[in-house]
Amino acid sequence: MAKSTMRRVKSIPPMAMMVPFIMVNRVGAQNFITDHIRMDRLEKYLKEKQAEGMTNISLMHVLIAAYVRLCAERPAINRFIRGQRVWTRDEVEVSLVIKKEMNLESPDTAVKITVGRDATLADVYNALDAQITGYRDNPGGGFDNLVKVLSLIPALLLKFVVWFLRVLDYFGAIPKFLTKLSPFHCSFFITSMGSLGIPPIYHHLYDFGTCPAFCSFGAKRRVNEIEADGTVTKKSYVDVTFVTDERICDGYYFASALRQFKNILRDPWQLDTPPAEVKEDVK
Repeated sequence: MAKSTMRRVKSIPPMAMMVPFIMVNRVGAQNFITDHIRMDRLEKYLKEKQAEGMTNISLMHVLIAAYVRLCAERPAINRFIRGQRVWTRDEVEVSLVIKKEMNLESPDTAVKITVGRDATLADVYNALDAQITGYRDNPGGGFDNLVKVLSLIPALLLKFVVWFLRVLDYFGAIPKFLTKLSPFHCSFFITSMGSLGIPPIYHHLYDFGTCPAFCSFGAKRRVNEIEADGTVTKKSYVDVTFVTDERICDGYYFASALRQFKNILRDPWQLDTPPAEVKEDVK
């Protein structure tokens, strides 16, 4: 697993430096957007990857790999706010919630992977598959154990512990072994509503931690569309929602990033090789 490194961004415009002091909380700085993804080329790509041996591959892996690639091309989306200051990461940390089994009684847990911004789909697939397979073969682990210990603390004392962790989080002083386990300290959180057979939700961000973006995608839907020649064809789409922290970069940058995200998904084969260039965020 790659080691996460980060630094403060100091050369942003004065307005961008002031915004976190005006919008103090991440939840209060949320923006919501929805879009859809054509699935014809992605379904072909997924079948090719399955034939190559990635038996557990899904749209989840491709969306994560595309976002990682986006962090290489639009590095400002990998920023976060801590202590009312703007910070940026060198790696991409991805969190998601999984279940051991898809039933109502099965417990869930949060897992996290850390990859370099030059990661390929194979890198993402191997990292994520190892985490998911490891948990389902042997439920429990660091995050579950941490939550279990915290849940044993009396309520009033637990309230103080959580408050103290928030104070440490503000100053970036939480021990690294805790932030490594914490799913709230990440580049983005992703959740699949498609596995539940429903449309994507708009999932809120968390004021605790460093997560500046939450992605949700839904079940595949089919629509009949009229072509230019008057014929009707059936096409498949998946709806995707993003909830973002508007304090990390401006709306123009976010719009450019979303367009590039869709461009990557139109040609997912580019994810088979590292990016030609990994762009650095401003100093």
